[in-house]
Amino acid sequence: MKKLIIIPAYNESEAILSTVETIRREAPDFDYLVVNDCSTDSTKQILEEHHLNFLDLPVNLGIGGAVQTGYMYAYRHGYDMAVQVDGDGQHDPAFLKTMADHLENHHCDMVIGSRFIRKEGFQSSRARRMGIQWFSWLIRVTTGTTITDPTSGLRMVGRKGMELFSKDYPRDYPEPETIVTLLNRNLKIEEIPVIMKERQGGTSSINLKKSVYYMVKVSLAILFERSRKNKC
Repeated sequence: MKKLIIIPAYNESEAILSTVETIRREAPDFDYLVVNDCSTDSTKQILEEHHLNFLDLPVNLGIGGAVQTGYMYAYRHGYDMAVQVDGDGQHDPAFLKTMADHLENHHCDMVIGSRFIRKEGFQSSRARRMGIQWFSWLIRVTTGTTITDPTSGLRMVGRKGMELFSKDYPRDYPEPETIVTLLNRNLKIEEIPVIMKERQGGTSSINLKKSVYYMVKVSLAILFERSRKNKC
């Protein structure tokens, strides 16, 4: 089984090297690819100096474009599964083998690492947890499927998911919307418990103003995506 870790990186100079080193140590059976999303700090210099595996985007595409680039690479190079791991050090690669085994043994199309099943480790802020609960409710109402951590970036997909995402992927805040995309096509999604850490460096791109935009945009995107199935 060929397995690829996709690491989207925008201005992650403080954490990117330790993230890759942890991946090499904890997930040696996985290949990895850093997608440098036109960082303006020293991220690219670090990637070059330490001879890390990376693609350098000529313009900033946002998180969606960076992750989609990774899925395109994985699909075209014949990988059997691909997993997104954020470059800020929040995701623990020690869980990747368990996710891969679950994806294969349970014949899933996506496995999500959820911090809310056992509620261990970093649980995010109270405001963000409220937003996560909203998206979980909205997905359950529109699809009938309960996803406890719909904004988790720690997500592994098989070939079907890679093919879909390599062709079409939301530009920003993609996680909840793409869950509905897979469910609309009757693909199988399951969650397993994981422990996440606090951001190891850099700053989050979501501030108060963007949080309002995020809630509205993603909610409308979920409703629109679900309506496409109802019209079919």
